[in-house]
Amino acid sequence: MIAENMKPRVAGNSVIRQMFEEGKKMAQVVGPENVYDFSLGNPNVPAPRAVSDAIVDILQNEDPIRVHGYMSNAGFEETRQAIAEDLNRRYGTAYRAENVIMSAGAGSALNVALKTILDPGDEVIVFAPYFVEYKNYIGNFYAETVEVAPRPDGSFLPDMEGLRKAVTEKTKAIIVNTPNNPTGVVYPETVIRQLAEILAEESERIGHPIYLISDEPYRELVYGDAEVPHIPDYYDNTIICYSYSKSLSLPGERIGYVLVPDATDDSQEFITAATIANRIIGIVNAPSLIQLAITRCLDAKADIAFYEKNGRTLYDGLTEAGYDCLEPRGAFYLWVKSPDEDENEFVGRLKEEHILVTPGSAFAGPGYIRISYCVAYDTIVNSLPGFRRVAEKYSLRTR
Repeated sequence: MIAENMKPRVAGNSVIRQMFEEGKKMAQVVGPENVYDFSLGNPNVPAPRAVSDAIVDILQNEDPIRVHGYMSNAGFEETRQAIAEDLNRRYGTAYRAENVIMSAGAGSALNVALKTILDPGDEVIVFAPYFVEYKNYIGNFYAETVEVAPRPDGSFLPDMEGLRKAVTEKTKAIIVNTPNNPTGVVYPETVIRQLAEILAEESERIGHPIYLISDEPYRELVYGDAEVPHIPDYYDNTIICYSYSKSLSLPGERIGYVLVPDATDDSQEFITAATIANRIIGIVNAPSLIQLAITRCLDAKADIAFYEKNGRTLYDGLTEAGYDCLEPRGAFYLWVKSPDEDENEFVGRLKEEHILVTPGSAFAGPGYIRISYCVAYDTIVNSLPGFRRVAEKYSLRTR
């Protein structure tokens, strides 16, 4: 018999993963070249050559006992120091190795941060639409997820008045994600400043800090003139949760970190608690080999131009067919308004064309769909006739 708190999670198992598995079955019937799977954010750009070169060199030339052994729960000192120095070069900060705790990707980093601050019954605010797993992560520690609805202007930037109304004495944190999954929106500096001002005021009002947890797996994936502000510059109680899954195309390697700046309230106690949390949630430490490899690859980057080309081709193709799309500024997702009142019906019609997308309701964003365009360029080009046929069924006006 499974735990009661797992039963609703089983019933609501990730729609994204379900679509991905459905795509594999569909490919067996019609051939993989005839299935256009936009369900999963699985990078289609290979990792930079520097990563594989580093791994080979480490395996051939370094002490295997050290390479494959335990280290501090916070990670290798040299890796954490290298990351701190890389951040300092980029943002003019003064981080040290102890500010960095290596984690098994951003998902693990978020769980470490939440484990460190949450007691049962606490509340964490999220801005809808949001990454589907946030609610599960928060629920891991018997806390409550408080959703702030999108702004009515269709920008999908955070609703500041909604944030103020959502804060209670039980509020321990908010989670922000920019560039955003699922919308592709990048929060400008003006928005970050507003968030910081409101959180400072509300923290004083309720008598304890509200942590801003910044989930940043897409930080390097921005296009055009979009920029991602370094949020700790604007708000002291910011915790960064980062992953190399997208910037180095390493999702399966599960490597990232938690950054706890010195300005964080009781930062030394927070760092100690987060390091212990890394151990007791079952991670123990981030994988050793990939820690050592990324130490040598912090200047390397995946091919961002590939994603930008994919996003532009898809956005232009769908808007020309009459779809209402949010222009992507970052990450690799296109957020599309459903032409059907029931977006699941729209998803079903696309499925008839062997096009797999994720309904917006999976992200608390009903009425939309998410298209993950981190796929082969040919997949996008070859899917457009199917998108156009569905547009014609809805009598959308071509541009």
